[in-house]
Amino acid sequence: MIPLVKTHIAPPEEMMPAIEKILYSGYIAEGQAVYDFEERFGKYVKNPLTLALNSGTAALHIALLLLNIGPGDEVISTALTAEPTNTTIALTGAKIVWADIDPQTGLLSPESVEEKITENTKAIMLVHYAGMVCDMDKFNAISQKYNIPIIEDTAHALGACYNGKPIGSNSRFTAFSFQAIKHFTTVDGGALSLTNEEDYVAARKLRWFGLDKKVPRLQNDITRAGYKYGMNNVTATIGSVQLAHLKETIDRHIENGKYFDKMLSNIPGVYLLNYYDNTMPSYWLYTMKVEDRDNFIKKMEEVGVTASPLHHRSDTHSVFADSKCDLPNLDAFYQSFVHIPCGWWVTDEERELIVNTIKKGW
Repeated sequence: MIPLVKTHIAPPEEMMPAIEKILYSGYIAEGQAVYDFEERFGKYVKNPLTLALNSGTAALHIALLLLNIGPGDEVISTALTAEPTNTTIALTGAKIVWADIDPQTGLLSPESVEEKITENTKAIMLVHYAGMVCDMDKFNAISQKYNIPIIEDTAHALGACYNGKPIGSNSRFTAFSFQAIKHFTTVDGGALSLTNEEDYVAARKLRWFGLDKKVPRLQNDITRAGYKYGMNNVTATIGSVQLAHLKETIDRHIENGKYFDKMLSNIPGVYLLNYYDNTMPSYWLYTMKVEDRDNFIKKMEEVGVTASPLHHRSDTHSVFADSKCDLPNLDAFYQSFVHIPCGWWVTDEERELIVNTIKKGW
């Protein structure tokens, strides 16, 4: 079976010597290897105010903490995402307010978000789902109009661009995930990119119990309790080796995605999604809508191709019962959307097989 997702690891002749060196260096906790990695990753996303963390979830949580979000507050979010986007909001005690999606993209609708804003709205959580970038022109305008910060969850969208720049420096907070099956992995890990120095310094303390690692431990004074969210040197070393292959990996996702954009257009029963102006997706998954999805998935499985909607919509979980509301666009989209593989592992022959199978119908 051609898998929907697959872990990319650098060759052993590059990876294993680096891991062995750091394992026996005498320092495997957060140290220089972490700082070297976050500097390199920051250069990739063109944002030096970037912190390496132990997960993308930690990045989201720190962003929410920096906004002092808690009980009585509201965060507008999408139900079409992986669970951590919204369970992290729930951890703060704030209420999640669901906004509907744009049926042409599956991404959060700016118009729906604006309708949901109240005096209690403290943040907007955007998800660049499957590598597609939200309508940031409109969301930036909403953020400025109402003075509400945006948190970009870009777990699916490393390498995607807005206004010609990599995602990572547009909004006040951008959270990245380096979990195993993403474009880029450190086995597990994440990063938080910020746009002002004050947030960056505070986030650096929150990732390590509230301590400032740039100050000797015996001279530290914790003014706000933090968490154990830091990356360690072993994970960071893996990340530094992986970075050498990041461009070629993402380039292949994009090449395959653009191939599908071209070859799957005008096929009966297939509805391709739109991409917003000034954005470029990084195609973590290739997403489209199809008629009779169940039979489509069976047909793809018959030729050895995995196809799936993948994510369980968040608003059906009991933990979010208090946020239940009508989301007609999501209801319709959720019945027909599906993902097919388009990652670095999909060969020219395999993507041709996928296209030809779809053209034959199901």
